[in-house]
Amino acid sequence: MKTPATERLDAEHVAYQTHQFQYVEGGGTKHSSQRLGVDEHQVVKTLVFEDEHQQPLLVLMHGDQRVSTKQLARQLGKKTVAACAPSVAQRHTGYLVGGTSPFGTKKALPVACERSITGLERLFINGGGRGFLVSMTPADLVRVLTPTLVDCAAE
Repeated sequence: MKTPATERLDAEHVAYQTHQFQYVEGGGTKHSSQRLGVDEHQVVKTLVFEDEHQQPLLVLMHGDQRVSTKQLARQLGKKTVAACAPSVAQRHTGYLVGGTSPFGTKKALPVACERSITGLERLFINGGGRGFLVSMTPADLVRVLTPTLVDCAAE
């Protein structure tokens, strides 16, 4: 499956594997991890947030964890951050919610990544379509996205 995300990964010479499964509305990372037979902690969700000035940013978080917006805002030096409405997220990224990849977004967006993701052996992240993940090393993710590493997983 070719998407703007896989085109970006190819251009950056990232070694990745593709994984397709039946998408279920609202199934999230629990569904995808079960379909692929991997720990939900290895599945990284791509979330679209906005700061107090409506400036968008992507947040990468373990599938089994939630983002503490207070911790995230503090670590990024923002007053507030909040999740975007699906229509706003789609406008910022060019991807449908449920198929949002941090790679190949419509415009370049800052990326914040939960620090512990970099310690995974391999991660699974959306490849730019619903029911379509790619797996890669965290080192490749960091090399391509140059994210700000944060500690914002909610307790």
